[in-house]
Amino acid sequence: MNHDLVRTVDPPSRTRRRLVAAVLAATLVATLTGLAAGPAQGADPLLSQGRPVTASSTQSAAFPASAAVDGDPGTRWSSAAADPQWLSVDLGAAATVSQVVLTWEAAYATAYQVQASADGATWTTLRAVTGGDGGVDTLTVAGTGRYVRVLTTARGTAYGVSLWEFQVYGTSTATGCDTTGNAALGRPATASSTENAALPASAAVDGNPGTRWSSAAADPQWLRVDLGADRAVCRVDLTWEAAYATAYQIQLSADGAAWTTVYATTTGAGGTQRLTVTGSGRYLRVLGTARATAYGYSLWEVAVRTTGATPTTPTPTTPPPSGGDVLLSYGKPAVASSYQDDGACWQCSPARAFDQDPASRWATSATTGWVDPGWIYVDLGATATVHRVVLQWDAAYATAYQLQTSTDATTWTTIYRTTSNPGFRQDLTVSGTGRYVRMYGTARSNGYGYSLWEFQVYGTGGAPTAPPARPADPTFPATTLVFADEFDGPAGARPDAAKWTVDPGTGQNNESQYYTDNANAAMNGAGQLVMEARRENAGGRAYTSHRMNTGTKFQVQYGRIESRIKVPKGNGLWPAFWMMGGDFLTGRPWPYNGEIDIMEILGRDTYRSYTTLHAPAYNGGGGYGQEHVWPVDLSADFHVYAVEWDSRGMRFLVDGTQVFYASKDTVETTRGPWVFDHPFYLILNLAVGGDWPGPPDASTPFPARMLVDYVRVYR
Repeated sequence: MNHDLVRTVDPPSRTRRRLVAAVLAATLVATLTGLAAGPAQGADPLLSQGRPVTASSTQSAAFPASAAVDGDPGTRWSSAAADPQWLSVDLGAAATVSQVVLTWEAAYATAYQVQASADGATWTTLRAVTGGDGGVDTLTVAGTGRYVRVLTTARGTAYGVSLWEFQVYGTSTATGCDTTGNAALGRPATASSTENAALPASAAVDGNPGTRWSSAAADPQWLRVDLGADRAVCRVDLTWEAAYATAYQIQLSADGAAWTTVYATTTGAGGTQRLTVTGSGRYLRVLGTARATAYGYSLWEVAVRTTGATPTTPTPTTPPPSGGDVLLSYGKPAVASSYQDDGACWQCSPARAFDQDPASRWATSATTGWVDPGWIYVDLGATATVHRVVLQWDAAYATAYQLQTSTDATTWTTIYRTTSNPGFRQDLTVSGTGRYVRMYGTARSNGYGYSLWEFQVYGTGGAPTAPPARPADPTFPATTLVFADEFDGPAGARPDAAKWTVDPGTGQNNESQYYTDNANAAMNGAGQLVMEARRENAGGRAYTSHRMNTGTKFQVQYGRIESRIKVPKGNGLWPAFWMMGGDFLTGRPWPYNGEIDIMEILGRDTYRSYTTLHAPAYNGGGGYGQEHVWPVDLSADFHVYAVEWDSRGMRFLVDGTQVFYASKDTVETTRGPWVFDHPFYLILNLAVGGDWPGPPDASTPFPARMLVDYVRVYR
């Protein structure tokens, strides 16, 4: 979409605030009776959060086992209404367990055991509880095991048992191979080639067995994944498509340059191969040297199994240049053969390629510059040794070009050349010396000229100007709450004007509604905001609805952004939870500011949710995103829609289930510039009609209501 949407999925329909109050009261009771042993021990880390978890049963898909270890106090696991029940978490390796904290929902257990196991089959009881009364049970335990389980034998109500959170604290005591975790999942991936844009490198590490990477039909080829930090690798699982390798190597590297082979074969048989290896490195590469077919190499999935704990602080996606190299070209004077400045490319001057702004570009003049050759150079301010050049091409790119250096901008030395540039981002290792660095294009990709979003030069020397610092990446799960609206006001109260700006007027996309000045949104007194679409005349439209944003009140760059929402059902309804780049408010037009659609749902089919990114090179119907089909009707209950966003990409989730991962590296190498490394603001709206959802009809229920339980942002 390109301006409004929403999404959510989560726990029970009753008010979350009342449940929190009940939990707090139960905590007090437990403390007074001696059941709770105090707060989690600061000396031992939390081992269970985000780990694989299984259960004896679940009440429904809305209350999965994973919700008890996701760190979100508003999501929960709930079992079937029978005894016994159990919930088991895999810590990934043997651990000494010192404490278990159980945060019960109103459906608690009166009798249960905390157990540990080395293999998930034979269990040792660490603590047995009878007379439990719910609330929060903080239990001191002593034992070892890779698996920790809570086994309930008697329920406190006629319902099942339900846990908001199941937390296991302790210390790792083993270095066994974690065969369930996948260090490569969702990590940045690159390849020597791709068959086409539909089969990118990222598809081999997305956890989706129905997507794949496929290379060009030539030897050798490789697929590389950045694990984010140095990891001890104990096993690599390869799931080959029919186009497999008969000869290949598994290699590891600390820097992405020098590689150590930890596995090699010349008799690969394809299919699924689980390879035991020993080695460590930040980068892992599958290097194919002989194909089994006339086609290229193709992998459905690459899974990397490791020993030891997952690093808590991820390192940057792109390795810093070696030898003290820095960005030399930022903000430096630039000269080009020509440049464009008209309605199609306003002020596309040479300096735009060196401003570290991925949404601005240099382009050759439409009147004099759509010819060969075309060139652009930067003055580094002093003589420099150049080791790396990054070019982010627009659709008007050079198929043939040279990179050149010069001491005087007159005599040039070529340090790189190609006649088969595929466009998008090129990250080139070079070696040269000079004060000036030039891209000299000799063959255009189409009938237009040459155009670069970014031209970055790295090395030593020169007279570099440091670009503005970006905020540090959050560590997920992010826990520092930086913005929240719980919508706890009395019935009839309007949205908090200190947090939200109401946005009246007509919508985009040929929508049918008129957004009123706060007449279509109010608290319901039960802890939710009700956004209502009505069949009534206003502003020349036959429908009214509500739209609001945090634009001048709150903006964020990186973190977890989430909202718990119940969407309406009906033809023509279009709820959305989304974000716009803050520079939209200061004059940068869409889509150059960037748009992040966390959730869009069409009322005509509420079994599907949509997540989309919009930028200059991919927007509107060509946006970069994912449709997800669900086995449940999303309009039947609340759901939590979230994005976890850092400098490497965005992970989109519904009720804790990943529905899409947008890798910055993948986008830049297959779609175009990544324009999302700056502050964004939040938007909630309920649209009626438009190009995508189509018009409402006689079956559409009015008034239609979108309920928002909360909006939260964590860093």
